[in-house]
Amino acid sequence: MLRRREGEERQSGKETRRMGRYLDVGWNRRGHEASGVVPCRGRDGGWAKEFMEDCASRIRNRVQITTDGHRAYLDAVENAFGADIDYAMLQKIYGAPSENDTRYSPATCIGCDMKVVSGDPDPKHVSTSFVERQNLTMRMQMRRFTCLTNGFSKKADNHRHSVALHYMYYNYCRVHQTLRVTPAMEAGLSDHIWSLEELCALLPKPIVRTSQIEKKLLIKALQA
Repeated sequence: MLRRREGEERQSGKETRRMGRYLDVGWNRRGHEASGVVPCRGRDGGWAKEFMEDCASRIRNRVQITTDGHRAYLDAVENAFGADIDYAMLQKIYGAPSENDTRYSPATCIGCDMKVVSGDPDPKHVSTSFVERQNLTMRMQMRRFTCLTNGFSKKADNHRHSVALHYMYYNYCRVHQTLRVTPAMEAGLSDHIWSLEELCALLPKPIVRTSQIEKKLLIKALQA
């Protein structure tokens, strides 16, 4: 989770817009006030480095960041932000499964271990709850992410397209209950709620091959 320092502003055109106060980090990024989401990809050190460098390139002010216990974040955050960061790691502690638990029963969370990695993070804002809630939304609205089903993606390209379509709809078409507008409108990226027709209009026009045209002409000739 990234947290903007109080009182900092940014310029957007001619007017000064308040920045979103928080931004969760958990391989997708969610602004707490704008509630927009930027999805990311893999889970290894290379993706972590690229992810954090992308975050750092979009932020001009000192922020607070909270991650889970994934070790790939340690080097990635340091390389991207250096010493200009207030960084805390929050790792959940799970209890041992009981005898009656089945194989797929989730373990019970019995506590959290917070460690200050660098800077002076505010303990009141050390949390990964927002991004965990976003993960739940993603799993509920994209059945490809539902565990223990046969609805998973069989091709990586189809999976990427599904994620892109979901987040485009989430950010531009879906009205957020607490914002009363879409995340894109709250962030100043759009001035209206996008319709599904506008969303579909972004698709590139299909390329018609010469062989397809010749096939259609041949069918018409045979039918004549």
